[in-house]
Amino acid sequence: MPYQVAVSGASGYAGGELLRLLAAHPDVEIRTVTAHSNAGQPLVAHQPHLRSLAHLTLQDTTPETLAGHDIVFLALPHGQSGQYTEALADTPLVIDCGADHRLESVSAWDHFYGGDFHEAWTYGVPELPVDGGTQRDRLVGATRIAAPGCNASTVSLSLAPGVAAGVIDPSDIVAMLAVGPSGAGKSLKTNLLASEILGSANPYAVGGTHRHIPEIRQALAAARSAGAVTSTSSVAAGAVTSTSSVTEALAAEHADEGIRISFTPVIVPMARGILATSSAPIVPGASDADIRGAWEAAYGDETFVQLLPAGEFPRTADVLGANTALMGIAIDRAANRVVVVTALDNLVKGTAGAAIQSMNIALGLPEATGLSVNGVAP
Repeated sequence: MPYQVAVSGASGYAGGELLRLLAAHPDVEIRTVTAHSNAGQPLVAHQPHLRSLAHLTLQDTTPETLAGHDIVFLALPHGQSGQYTEALADTPLVIDCGADHRLESVSAWDHFYGGDFHEAWTYGVPELPVDGGTQRDRLVGATRIAAPGCNASTVSLSLAPGVAAGVIDPSDIVAMLAVGPSGAGKSLKTNLLASEILGSANPYAVGGTHRHIPEIRQALAAARSAGAVTSTSSVAAGAVTSTSSVTEALAAEHADEGIRISFTPVIVPMARGILATSSAPIVPGASDADIRGAWEAAYGDETFVQLLPAGEFPRTADVLGANTALMGIAIDRAANRVVVVTALDNLVKGTAGAAIQSMNIALGLPEATGLSVNGVAP
């Protein structure tokens, strides 16, 4: 019998991408879709490309509507998912595609988001190097999963192998990202109108203000130090257990010390996609073979994170619609830096695809079920 699924925020971009991928997943049945202001309207009025789901009507996003499913996806703006945590305590698997359950540091949440802090759930980036293994190990059997921020996972995946192997210095990271406006959600915003972005490149959240910065630092801290950041993946009787030790809590607050990043995203006129150029200094003594070997060791056997041959670099067009991150590496000895260029679809590998990939792992299904490495061209 297929797993019964509810998707909240189904009229938005992330919710729509979840539904597109889940519609082709053989082990799930989409039973309920919810929204706020659009409740009562047909799903296809807001997601006209989802023809196989034309029978569904958007319902109110309430705990009562979401309860009673095997799996609930929360595709809501930050600050809105946490209110459902207690109400969904009996739901076997809840996956949050918002920010509410990503950060382990209360101070980081307060500084970058504000509002009520909610405990961290198991982070949904399976390929991320941690504790001598990967985040995949922590996702096995998880019942509460936090899907990543698209910019954050792109930069983290780009640099984590070098941090884990000790061949780059994480105290001087620079990341410049070209991003499509769909990552900002579907709400009407003047700065995202076509007339504002067509023919233009527009920087935003400049100077260390972007909310994905603490998420990147947290992920790279996990890659750098075994046990420095503890994932809250243990759940008893459907309730999330948090890190209760004061010592562990303090360790989580300070685990990312020494990881500094200058992070600048730029909106460019493409609906989907991220092209991230991330660089960090080379650690003295690291050879070219050591450097490339770190990324080959991390991703050589991965399906959805692929390292391109030396001298090749990806385009966003090559990953459109795919759950694939393509990555190219340059070793700039003149500047003494490693440069990593990564392309992914922010709505797939950056959000919905990562959530479904993590779902598959948590449920013991084949990891690639319902997901494709193939993009759409032209």
